[in-house]
Amino acid sequence: MVKDASAADAQALVSQRLDEHLDVVRTLRDSTGTISEIAGIITAALRSGGKVLTFGNGGSATDAQHLVGELVGRYYLERKALPAVALTTNTSIITAVANDYEFDRVFERQIEALGCPGDVAVGISTSGHSRNVLRALRKAKDIGLSAVGMSGGDADEMETETDVCLRVQSSDTPRVQEAHITAIHIICEWVEREIAKQ
Repeated sequence: MVKDASAADAQALVSQRLDEHLDVVRTLRDSTGTISEIAGIITAALRSGGKVLTFGNGGSATDAQHLVGELVGRYYLERKALPAVALTTNTSIITAVANDYEFDRVFERQIEALGCPGDVAVGISTSGHSRNVLRALRKAKDIGLSAVGMSGGDADEMETETDVCLRVQSSDTPRVQEAHITAIHIICEWVEREIAKQ
């Protein structure tokens, strides 16, 4: 009896979370212009010899790395590898900067070191308030990169630090991350299609 009740509770939770997921992902329909603009910015930069630099914390770091994996590897099509770097993966840089300066600068210093005018910086923060992401986006704009943000519903500051910001209409971190990866997949598909035409 206890086992049956537990299974029913688990199924109810699964149904609830799937409904929440679908509700949030559906809100991306209101952001089709923003998503296509981000895809266009990345495509234009890659066509012009630029690269994509991505960063975020926790699950957003994973999303940043996922974006890079799709560009350097492939999404659907056989095509040339595309230049993209996740600034979340070099533990020596991250720990050195955090130790010698502060954690808020771990991505900013890498943008300063690796970023060039014509590149694209993609900062991902579910809250939109991650100090290290905002500082890196500000640095990116200062030195001539296109600054792209991905955030949750309360991200006024991120919008001021970016050229374009995808704001998912939710403050629930897992649901925001699920919407981000959906948008990232769509962006990668479009970029790949356009680059494959060359």
